Amino acid sequence: MRSEALFLVRKGDAEKAFERSEFVLPPLKNGEVIIESEAFGLNYADVMARKGMYRDAPPMPSIIGYEMVGIVVELGPNANPDLLGKRVVAFTRFGGYAKHVITWDYAAISIEDMSIEDAMPLCTQAVTAYYMAEYLCPVHKGDNVLVHAAAGGVGTILIQLAKRKGATVFAKIGDDKKADLVKKLGADHVINYKTSNYEVEISKILKDEKLDVSFNPVSGSTFKTDLRLLGSGGRLALFGASEMSSKFGIFSMINFARKMIMGTPIGLIMTSRNILGINMLRIADDKPMVLKECLEQVVRLYNAKELIPQSGGVYPIEQLAAAHKALESGKTTGKLIVKW
Repeated sequence: MRSEALFLVRKGDAEKAFERSEFVLPPLKNGEVIIESEAFGLNYADVMARKGMYRDAPPMPSIIGYEMVGIVVELGPNANPDLLGKRVVAFTRFGGYAKHVITWDYAAISIEDMSIEDAMPLCTQAVTAYYMAEYLCPVHKGDNVLVHAAAGGVGTILIQLAKRKGATVFAKIGDDKKADLVKKLGADHVINYKTSNYEVEISKILKDEKLDVSFNPVSGSTFKTDLRLLGSGGRLALFGASEMSSKFGIFSMINFARKMIMGTPIGLIMTSRNILGINMLRIADDKPMVLKECLEQVVRLYNAKELIPQSGGVYPIEQLAAAHKALESGKTTGKLIVKW
């Protein structure tokens, strides 16, 4: 089958990094399906791949992208026959920026007539949030929970999952314009880290208490701060590492590594604190059924009206570069989507 895609062909500026061209899909392997895409989602890993700072990205020219919504149009050997003709949201191990995408049958779940604005946030963002808050380090009633980048795709889901469990949520944002959104989703305390010291503000509110969980996609300089805020049994979940992708390239990576140097493991034992690293690509590779379960659960929560996905905007395919720039700016909220 012939198709077309937005290929990542060079590092750097989004306007020059992608080229739209045709390609031929390879024969389907056991359990694979072809999905004709309506739309795909953007993730910060895409920005890092474009900048040459994501070591797991395939060599250029390549088709990046982790997720999409579309119709299953072809089945490989032994693929689930019930999927043929179904409209699905699906994970891809790259390849998401294509009009036709090959993925595994277990990575796709039927969504019927769900809008792309609701469906796309349920994939990478909601699954990452669910894996952390429900599977890896479950949030409990009464927990004090800090959500960094609270108005983003993962953050908006984390707020809702934590509030479902009866936690007190501290939402960290970088723009006061995002405050209304995170409050609407249930955040108890909103802190703009650009206008105040979040460690000081949280300590004032908690008084003699400590944080139980921090969900941190920034890492770097905030890593040690979060550790100081955690109490006994506290969990620091690190994912994303967005601080690495600043404009200073390799120097930012070196500085990031310097900031992330941690103390000895015995220190964690003595203080009974925990550091958890999350890379969903590794989970997808090594624990695919966990990924499938998480995707099924977030769709179930959506259908039960217990989860409200947040879309940050839908861009036509011709404006992929603009969508990349918007995500990179840090000024967006929710999930950014590109539509064919």
